[in-house]
Amino acid sequence: MSVIDPLDVPPDPAVPFQPRSGQRGSGFLTEPFRLGTTPSATVGPYLAIGLTWADGAWAAAEGTPGGIWIRGRVLDGAGDVVPDAMVETWQADPDGRFPSPEDPRGASTHPGFRGYARAATVTGEFAVFTLKPGRVPDGQGGLQAPHVDVSVFARGLLDRLVTRVYFADEAEANASDPVLSALPEDRRATLLAQPTGDGYRFDVHLQGDRETVFFAI
Repeated sequence: MSVIDPLDVPPDPAVPFQPRSGQRGSGFLTEPFRLGTTPSATVGPYLAIGLTWADGAWAAAEGTPGGIWIRGRVLDGAGDVVPDAMVETWQADPDGRFPSPEDPRGASTHPGFRGYARAATVTGEFAVFTLKPGRVPDGQGGLQAPHVDVSVFARGLLDRLVTRVYFADEAEANASDPVLSALPEDRRATLLAQPTGDGYRFDVHLQGDRETVFFAI
């Protein structure tokens, strides 16, 4: 038995023709009629960030002497991994200079170092290959502790989140850093990357008891 599509309009109808709606009992929708859960749509229900590029993870060229990996996850308020987030990093080189002609102290002279990376979390975590940054001026005559500036893009975020990665094994420099010093003592640990065999690990917690400190800029 042939099935008639209720939305088909016959050729040259003699009178104005209104296709049947897709209501139950029309043959267009089958029983029972149930409504499912609508996907979260804060930034579109099927968010996909297409801004990464093939060598995005390499803030320093592959094989650069002294290179380290900074790896981590982006976690939501329930502690679940966000698999479609993106992390951007920007930093100085080991001498505390940026790879930019606008650095008044002179641009970085480390070959293959661009200081900028962009990595997705498709595998469950992000990974950036770079050089450990040096200290940079704080604008008040002092020095900031070694750190990496980080922007986080993810589902549910209408704008990026901005944070920093400091290094847990730089205790002396961290103690005098003006940004860390301005934070409540119990919140500073959320910005500290922990040493690993080939670099450091830094997880970003978007919400919850362990929420990473984010900056309003």
